[in-house]
Amino acid sequence: MSLRDEAVDISVDGHGIEGTLVLPERSSESGPAVLFVHGWGGNQEQYLARARAVAGLGCVCLTFDLRGHQRTRTQYDAVTREQNLSDVVAAYDLLARRPGVDGSRIALVGSSYGAYLGAIATSLRPVRWLSLRAPAIYKDAEWDRPKRELHRDPDFIEFRLRTHRPSENRALQACADFRGDVLIVESCDDRIVPHAVVASYVAALTNARSLTYRAIEGADHGLSAEQWKQAYGVLVMTWLAEMLAGASAPMAETAHAGARQPAES
Repeated sequence: MSLRDEAVDISVDGHGIEGTLVLPERSSESGPAVLFVHGWGGNQEQYLARARAVAGLGCVCLTFDLRGHQRTRTQYDAVTREQNLSDVVAAYDLLARRPGVDGSRIALVGSSYGAYLGAIATSLRPVRWLSLRAPAIYKDAEWDRPKRELHRDPDFIEFRLRTHRPSENRALQACADFRGDVLIVESCDDRIVPHAVVASYVAALTNARSLTYRAIEGADHGLSAEQWKQAYGVLVMTWLAEMLAGASAPMAETAHAGARQPAES
């Protein structure tokens, strides 16, 4: 399938963040789309190859740089979770408004901090399919504190070693309310996001229409070995292909009861 990249500038809070649309060649009718959200310290370049592979399934794909990364690196020490969540929502809105995108068939694929933000974003926008790799977790308190400073909490490591209920955490509550299809991928040798965190996400997703859990044996948090990257890529591609095959018609209900449609531009 012929693909085309298009650089886009995403406006958020009076600023601009960089993104890249990967556009498949397809008929004029609307089709599915996928939003990729990178982790803390990452960037959209790390996801472009995967976005191009997924676009081969006929999906419009969007990668972008969260504030505090790449062009806005000067904000790295000051950017907050609220600001980065606004980045995700703004990217979603740009994608949903794109001609040729069916707003009822949008997937969000996030890793680590991006997976955490993506989970929360499902409470703000109608996401149909949600893929979370090594989803991070943070305390709800000090929401406006710079994200970089959250790791200075003396309880931070112990917090991630405990399991948590949805009522105790915004991201987990969003997962509990989510009614779409979900893929969760865990790295078996993850020293950043322990098993207890992934287990909390899995336990929260009781209302999901379907839940697929996979673990990559021996993999670390960042998938530093090529074989782990490839294994993850196969998991995402296989799952998305399965979801798309059964999604020719819109869902009867929005995937999240509290999600809002993006405003018209």
